[in-house]
Amino acid sequence: MSSPGQRRPRGRAGLVIVVAVAAALGGVVGGLTVEALKSNPSASKEEAAQRATPSPASCSVTSVADRDLPAVVTIKAEGEGSQGVGSGDVIRSDGYVLTNNHVVAAAANGGRVQVIFNDGNTAPATITGRDPATDLAVLKVNGAQGLPTITLGSDREVKIGAPVIVIGAPLGLSNTVTSGIVSALDRTVAVPGEASQSALLVDAIQTDAAINPGNSGGALLNCAGRLIGVPSAGATVPNESGESSGGSIGLGFAIPVDLAKTVSEEIISTGKATHSYIGLQAEPAQGADGTPRGLRVVIVDPSGPAQKAGLRAGDLITSIEGEAAGSTDQLIALTLTRRSGQTLTLEIERDGQRRSITLTLGRTA
Repeated sequence: MSSPGQRRPRGRAGLVIVVAVAAALGGVVGGLTVEALKSNPSASKEEAAQRATPSPASCSVTSVADRDLPAVVTIKAEGEGSQGVGSGDVIRSDGYVLTNNHVVAAAANGGRVQVIFNDGNTAPATITGRDPATDLAVLKVNGAQGLPTITLGSDREVKIGAPVIVIGAPLGLSNTVTSGIVSALDRTVAVPGEASQSALLVDAIQTDAAINPGNSGGALLNCAGRLIGVPSAGATVPNESGESSGGSIGLGFAIPVDLAKTVSEEIISTGKATHSYIGLQAEPAQGADGTPRGLRVVIVDPSGPAQKAGLRAGDLITSIEGEAAGSTDQLIALTLTRRSGQTLTLEIERDGQRRSITLTLGRTA
């Protein structure tokens, strides 16, 4: 996408997997059974062309690793009763590091964060800001100047089948390099978040490059050595009890760089990230025969965007931006990728009548 909010939520796939955030949290990886939302198979050739990248004839993993290893760090976060190990990308030479929120969440309330550089040197860091909704965070290395930085790419450079390289610290093993291809685009995957809530990886890049616990917050790079995604989660095959049963199976997910750029820049400027909001709560609805019918509006916030647009409790949302409504994640994804002031088109049913509603998104405080 050329800017956040241009992609639409995609249709639901029938794939049930266990997705684990790819940070080593005290040696234990949290897992959650979720449904992956796949991209629209009818995506236009024009969209595919926009994602094309002027990649070299052959992808030199060695060259990319030589260039970018110094800009990828290992992060250790400690708090009362918990700890995390993950990775991060130096995005500014004065010490700003992009990572996942779940990598540093253990240190959010007065804990300690340490950054380990490619050459083995260490430095303390502070949390500039966190965004649990998108699972992104920014650190500031204390007193840093002149650090080597990662070059940020663009979502337009990503296409299915393109070679990619992952740099990070799986299982705490710093400076680890793996490679693979872009397996799919536009995945929407729920992963374990804070306080029993889920974070949502929106429009995520799927790759078969190995992503294991500790890779979270590291670098997904193209053949030109530009950052195209932030590795954040990996699928594993569940055992008989439904729990995660191993490491990478070639299904890893990374947050696309355009969203990471937007969130990190806002955190650096203001200390926090804001998102748009719709102002309603909904739940999946079923027909008498048990088939999905859309999303039933349960609560409408007084004076919120949904109320101003005319939505009421009891309305049945059948379509969101032209896509069949089937999951509340579709609405959440739009609040994370679209900005306040942008519009959203919903098709609803009320008292047996169909109507179209245009809603102007609000902004979180």
